[in-house]
Amino acid sequence: MKEKDSARVERAVEVAKKAHEGQFRKTGEPYIIHPLAVKKILEEWGMDEDTVIAGILHDAVEDTPLSLDDIRKEFGESVAFLVDGVTKLSTARNGMRDIDTYLPETKDNFLRLMIALGDDIRVLIIKLADRLHNLRTLSALPPDKQKKIAKESLEVFAPLADRLNMGRLRVEMADLAFKYVDPKRFEELEDMINKYNKLAERSLKQIEKEVGDALSKEKIKYEISGRVKSVYSLHKKLAKHNQNINEIYDLTALRVIVDDVTDCYLTLGIIHSLYTPMSGRIKDYIAMPKQNGYQSIHTTVITKDKRVVEFQIRTREMHEYAEHGLAASFYYNEQKLTENYKKGKIEHLPTNLLWITELQMTAAKLREGKKVDLKKLKLNLFADKIFVYTPKGDIIDLPKGALPLDFAYRLHSEIGDHVVGVKINGKMSNLNKKLEQGDIVEILTSKNQTPKTSWLEKIFTPHARHKLLHTLNDSSKSSSNEKPIPPIRKK
Repeated sequence: MKEKDSARVERAVEVAKKAHEGQFRKTGEPYIIHPLAVKKILEEWGMDEDTVIAGILHDAVEDTPLSLDDIRKEFGESVAFLVDGVTKLSTARNGMRDIDTYLPETKDNFLRLMIALGDDIRVLIIKLADRLHNLRTLSALPPDKQKKIAKESLEVFAPLADRLNMGRLRVEMADLAFKYVDPKRFEELEDMINKYNKLAERSLKQIEKEVGDALSKEKIKYEISGRVKSVYSLHKKLAKHNQNINEIYDLTALRVIVDDVTDCYLTLGIIHSLYTPMSGRIKDYIAMPKQNGYQSIHTTVITKDKRVVEFQIRTREMHEYAEHGLAASFYYNEQKLTENYKKGKIEHLPTNLLWITELQMTAAKLREGKKVDLKKLKLNLFADKIFVYTPKGDIIDLPKGALPLDFAYRLHSEIGDHVVGVKINGKMSNLNKKLEQGDIVEILTSKNQTPKTSWLEKIFTPHARHKLLHTLNDSSKSSSNEKPIPPIRKK
């Protein structure tokens, strides 16, 4: 975090103060407290100047007379682009009901929708900073709103942080939210963790010393520290293990940070020479990273005093990425990233995460004030997807090119089989019209309607085609006059 704000950041604060003048938060504080808190969070995460400025102005277009053009003229295209992205995300959330009232897939699709609309990774990071401060000040809201926002944070925003591998943020967000969703359970589990850690404290210090002495003997530079399991994480684990805490082996873990990948594996060998490794409890996320890019070696051992302890072993870069996720990209300068890339340190990432490499390079240029093509920061995770809505507000994801019958069969076969028409955005349409991002689709049905072979020409997705063919095949068995069903065409 910089010691002194730049002239542009100071100017953004002035503009935001003037724009939000006379507005107050539910806490009774002037509204500007919130944008300034978002600014501080983004600076703590090491974000670039344009992102910090966009964080200061993130509510301005939606809540004040300040326009996007005003922001563009004053702070440039990049800041306007980010503010516009955050505004679009906020608009997508407007009118959201309590998340428990939606279909299960809507919860996941809302997360996907945020990523798709976010467009630029920094938009999502600003939105997460915004949500984090709102959670930290949630006590000022009425109980019903507290629970609604907390549930949404658990179901959507904490998973989004996890998707971006922002581990520290995910933990804080989930625990803050869980405290409001189930305060009694939160208190029980917090007491359980505190008691366990108190009992384990002396033993863990001895283990730290033993491991540290062994690493020093092998001249391995290291940092070692304890990692306490979060309340919400324990809650989820207990649910998987029938509430039996004796089956939770990572309640407390020791984290060892070393210089390079070779030292990670040397450290693993040293730990296994000191203690007995538990069978099936070694996970190598360095050789095979998690889907969100997380890398570390996990091993669970039984110590000399029969205590079960998990170790996490990683490099400094891996640790920063595990803590801050994609925001950590902004910590490193371009030279370091280029060197790592040339050494092949990130070549083993899964194909679906290769965009992280490009993102890191571009982020480093932004940090140094270099001009970059904003398209380089586009997120293409769901580039082939569109998100459409039911009249009740549920979100359905479909591939680009999908038609109304694809939507109908995605909802249910019974709906697809009895389609007589479709309304798109409140207006009658036809079954040949391609659906577009954000469409509200209402399927009209009749129990007297039956599927037709000609519908195969009005379907795009394999799922809908399979459902329709299944129904047509069933009906053909009861009618010898039925025309033969054409084979599935590859789209």
